[in-house]
Amino acid sequence: MCTQEGFQARRSQLVGLLVSGSLEGFESILDWLLSWEVLSWEDYEGLSLLGQPLSHLARRLLDTVWNKGAWGCEQLIAAVREAQADRQGPELSCHWDPHSPHPARDLQSHRPAIVRRLYSHVEGVLDLVQERGFISQYECDEIRLPVFTSSQRARRLLDLATVKANGLAAFLLRHVQELPSPLALPFRDAACKKYMSKLRTTISAQSRFLSTYDGAENLCLEEIYTENVLEIRTEVGVAGPPPKSPATLGLEELFSTRAHLNEDADTVLVVGEAGSGKSTLLQRVHLLWASGSHFQEFLFVFPFSCRQLQCVAKPLSVQTLLFEHCCWPDAGHQDIFQFLLDHPNRVLLTFDGFDEFRFRFTDRERHCSPTDPTSVPNLLFNLLQGNLLKNARKVLTSRPDAVSAFLRKYLCLELNLKGFSEEGIELYLRKRHREPGVADRLVRMLRATSALHGLCHLPVVTWMVSKCHQELLLHGGGTPKTTTEMYLLILQHFLLRASPPDSGPRSLGPGLLRGRLPTLLHLGRLALWGLGQCCYVFSAGQLQAAHVDGDDVALGFLVRAQSVVPGSAAPLEFLHITFQCFFAAFYLVLSADVPPSSLRHLFRCHGPRGSLLARLLRTTCVPRPGREEGGVAALLREAEPHNLQITAAFLVGLLSREHCGLLVEGQASEKALLRRRVCARWCLSQGLRKHFLSIPQAVPGEAKSMHAMPSFVWLIRSLYEMQEERLAREAVRGLKIGHLKLTFCGVGPAECAALAFVLRHLRRPVALQLDHNSIGDIGVEQLLPCLGVCKALYLRDNNISDRGVCKLVEHALHCEQLQKLALFNNKLTDGCAQSLASLLACRRNFLALRLGNNHITALGAQVLANGLRANTSLQFLGFWGNKVGDEGAQALAEALADHQSLRWLSLVGNDIGSVGAQALALMLEKNVTLEELCLEENHLQDEGVCSLAKGLKRNSSLKVLKWKTGQAEGGRPVRRSCSFQVGEEGGLDQADGTGEGWQKRAGSGGGPRSASRGWRRWGPLVASSAGHGQTGRADGSRSPAGGPHNLVPGLSEAGAAPASLERDVRTSPHGSCAAGGVASALAKVARGGSGRLRRQADSCRWESAASLPARPPLWQHLFVLLCRSEQVVKCLRKTLPLVTWVKPGWEARRRLGCQRWDAALGTRGASAAPGSVLARRGCPPPVMRLPRPAPGAARS
Repeated sequence: MCTQEGFQARRSQLVGLLVSGSLEGFESILDWLLSWEVLSWEDYEGLSLLGQPLSHLARRLLDTVWNKGAWGCEQLIAAVREAQADRQGPELSCHWDPHSPHPARDLQSHRPAIVRRLYSHVEGVLDLVQERGFISQYECDEIRLPVFTSSQRARRLLDLATVKANGLAAFLLRHVQELPSPLALPFRDAACKKYMSKLRTTISAQSRFLSTYDGAENLCLEEIYTENVLEIRTEVGVAGPPPKSPATLGLEELFSTRAHLNEDADTVLVVGEAGSGKSTLLQRVHLLWASGSHFQEFLFVFPFSCRQLQCVAKPLSVQTLLFEHCCWPDAGHQDIFQFLLDHPNRVLLTFDGFDEFRFRFTDRERHCSPTDPTSVPNLLFNLLQGNLLKNARKVLTSRPDAVSAFLRKYLCLELNLKGFSEEGIELYLRKRHREPGVADRLVRMLRATSALHGLCHLPVVTWMVSKCHQELLLHGGGTPKTTTEMYLLILQHFLLRASPPDSGPRSLGPGLLRGRLPTLLHLGRLALWGLGQCCYVFSAGQLQAAHVDGDDVALGFLVRAQSVVPGSAAPLEFLHITFQCFFAAFYLVLSADVPPSSLRHLFRCHGPRGSLLARLLRTTCVPRPGREEGGVAALLREAEPHNLQITAAFLVGLLSREHCGLLVEGQASEKALLRRRVCARWCLSQGLRKHFLSIPQAVPGEAKSMHAMPSFVWLIRSLYEMQEERLAREAVRGLKIGHLKLTFCGVGPAECAALAFVLRHLRRPVALQLDHNSIGDIGVEQLLPCLGVCKALYLRDNNISDRGVCKLVEHALHCEQLQKLALFNNKLTDGCAQSLASLLACRRNFLALRLGNNHITALGAQVLANGLRANTSLQFLGFWGNKVGDEGAQALAEALADHQSLRWLSLVGNDIGSVGAQALALMLEKNVTLEELCLEENHLQDEGVCSLAKGLKRNSSLKVLKWKTGQAEGGRPVRRSCSFQVGEEGGLDQADGTGEGWQKRAGSGGGPRSASRGWRRWGPLVASSAGHGQTGRADGSRSPAGGPHNLVPGLSEAGAAPASLERDVRTSPHGSCAAGGVASALAKVARGGSGRLRRQADSCRWESAASLPARPPLWQHLFVLLCRSEQVVKCLRKTLPLVTWVKPGWEARRRLGCQRWDAALGTRGASAAPGSVLARRGCPPPVMRLPRPAPGAARS
């Protein structure tokens, strides 16, 4: 019995109870009160206001319930108990009538159970109700706002159903009843339930506030968290380019994605550069689990930090690791641990910062006992391998450089965290600054300064921009362009905050720096020592050894870390690893105890020996090692390479001309700074020279190409941090290449700015290939300064939209050097078609445009066709993977009919039907330059193929025609493809889809084509096709799996046949009616001239009379005709009067005694295709052979 007086006396306790959980728990209490009709609908709306502090809402709820009387107070206590019990299990034992006459009332009465049932299926339910017209697109978008969790979206859907009278409530009542129930708890032990509740509470308290980047204020993670771009990492080692862009995932899909590396592994790796948000992502995962919003398939979640685990010296067992270093159970720890061992699939372990773990991963020492202690590295490595807690899911975060090939063997999935998108930057700033106009001004400033906007794709930089918004908006003085300038700005912000209000100038001047120089040097010494020792959390003794006192800590760059040893004082750590690198660089620049020669170890650079330059450098910028050099050099030698690279970039930025004046006035020695600066310049020059000397010599007849080594991008960024035009010009003076390739190099907008700063000084044009990076629209804008020296630009799979392409084209119109542009696998739509059309119309020397796998429709194709009509230079046009359809194909065909330069056209996978094929056939009749046309994965049908054959009859230029259809005449499915090919003096085209270059097919590749000894050159037209039962080849074409497709050995070495036509027709087991249409189309082509159609192995060849040799050798009369359909035979017999048709059985076949040719052709023991007419009759395919060649006949 709860009286109002007792309720009021416990008010403070109840407030603490209501705010101790998350917002999800508070809303769950409201669900129970609403279902019991304690709260009216107006009360509920007043308690569900967004943006209100949880404590304010809790006090308002207590006031509302107290006004309801003693009954209301009792019901609130009961609702709190029910909400706490809900956390023990996701399933609520509640049933309702799905056909209730009052669905809205039942939705309210059973609201807690319906919300719990809906939250894991809310996205699918939203799609379904929108598809059926219950809600509009606007209402659906309002529910799906990124600030709402799945449970909140479910509640808003129920709220909408109560006010709509269109049947939505009745539909939800029926549909939710059919949804699968959440996983039930597999235990009834009170100790396990109590421990799970304690673990949820502990993790909720640890992850509720964002403490990664700021120790001065607490930021609620739920209020400011913004999704990063998370992609499945593309496997670099796979031969050939991936066909599609990497899949982008939401955070809730972290464990629902199918494993693609190792099906038996259970470790998910999230890689991303420093500052990309890996720790915050894990913190969000922990909070979603603790609040019951997501990841409820796991009953226990144990978070760990690798930088703190490496501080543990004593051996640990699995039980000690879980309980002592995460959350200790109050009772029954043996029973709890046994449950964890029995149900490892309900356990999630997270390890943050594997790149900060000083021990390298190895699988040499196996440890399988969960109770026996072992070293921390061995324990962690065996957990990741699955030797301990097999089937428990693990999530590991790391920078890419720290992931070895050994570790990747034990991964089920690898994800790439690419930081904020352009929309994510804006969303974060709006969440962070809710004051009127502040976020708008920040967004406008970033859009106006592309350099700073490019840096903000890293969340840590976006946080700094938000932190320093007053300095950026009010004081002016220019915006930062480099990372060093941004960190100097945040240093100014912290120094001003720690200074008295009227202590002097409010900018980073000599006076402000001089006053806090000892503090900065103390922090720098601590940071450098930590990098050298791979230590990132510091005890009181280590702080004292670096002379860091309380005033230094009060500056704000050191924050409290979670204690890794139970019962010990909490250590300190830097705000972020990049801040530790920045202060280490600051110490190397300003400390008088650091000789300039030690900087060589920072760049891993050793000077030349015995040269005049070496002797000169020894006497000028590299003095002899002093007593202190050994200590600094030893620390730099032991530091991790990725940390050294960040520190080196900061060091050269601080040594730039712009900042040297500030450092000199801040009591730094000008002579010492000059020596350090000269040494840093020399190290950068040496590093780039080493890259350039490693470039192999060019193949004769080809441009010299260079693929960037792993540290090349870092060196370019370091040059950019120094901001010296002369140094950049000298750096690329020796770069004499025609193709620079930086694929899979993690190039983002900041790296694009550095590349443009350096490459614009090249003396000769270069082809720049930046495929498979994270450039985006901001990075495209950063690349514009170097566009004038690019003769080709490849930007495949870079998340570029129409806005970036429009800016690119706007500058490309004035860059005469740019001749090729590849933009496939991006986010292009019809919005960029007008800009690309103007590029085609205005540029008279533009050669290649590739727009494959985007979202261009018929409207965009029609706009591009207008540009093609005015173009006279384009040679390659790629449109594969779009949706231009018949209308787009017609527009392109009309524009290309009279085009005088186009050689290669790809329309693969564009939903083109017979109407579009007819338009393309008319284009072939008029076009005199097109050599290759790719039409695979369309819907041409036999009518379209016949139209193409008719167009080929009047065409004299086409060398390669490829198609593949998926629908036969009469609606029967059939797979068949055709490839018309012709070779030149070098051999037959390799049909790789590029149309650039020729390749001779040799017989060393194995498979059904390995019997061939090679191709000789053939005439203007060669056609081949394959059908059901094909196998792929490395060059992208198809070969039949059932037998050889090549010419007879020796026949391929015959004299050249200037006009030849090769055709292979196969039908699927579903029927052969479609083959007749294709064969008849080819027969029409064959009838157009005098000649003969020959079948060799399983291909038929039509040779014009003019191309036949005057005296053909006797063996050339040998040919074998293998057909899969009688209908094809009938069509071919009308065209081949000189063929005598015989149908020998197996005995007649042996009687011919051509065993040698059987082996070469692969026909020994062959039978008809399964399901074909001949196979159903039980007879072998028809074969016709002429006598064996004479012994002296020519043979390859």
